Amino acid sequence: MDKEQKQEQKKKILNRLKRTEGQVRGIQKMIDEDKECIDVITQLSATRASIDRVMGIIVAENLKNCFENPTNDLQDQAKKIDQAIKMIVKK
Repeated sequence: MDKEQKQEQKKKILNRLKRTEGQVRGIQKMIDEDKECIDVITQLSATRASIDRVMGIIVAENLKNCFENPTNDLQDQAKKIDQAIKMIVKK
């Protein structure tokens, strides 16, 4: 991945996080306004899904980078791949 692609990916991730931040503020407002529990939970679920998606994108890019740009140290490479897999499974 070249520098321009990395910048574009970073921009997409930051935009997603800004939308998620807006969702959280909306949830705070809903709670302040005593909105129905189901509505709050629905928005919390959407926010969690948004964060999970960002995590998935970051882990996938990291894993992709490991395969496209392997290090000379095979143990280090295996460790990085194992970490990425654990983050996916943990999710």
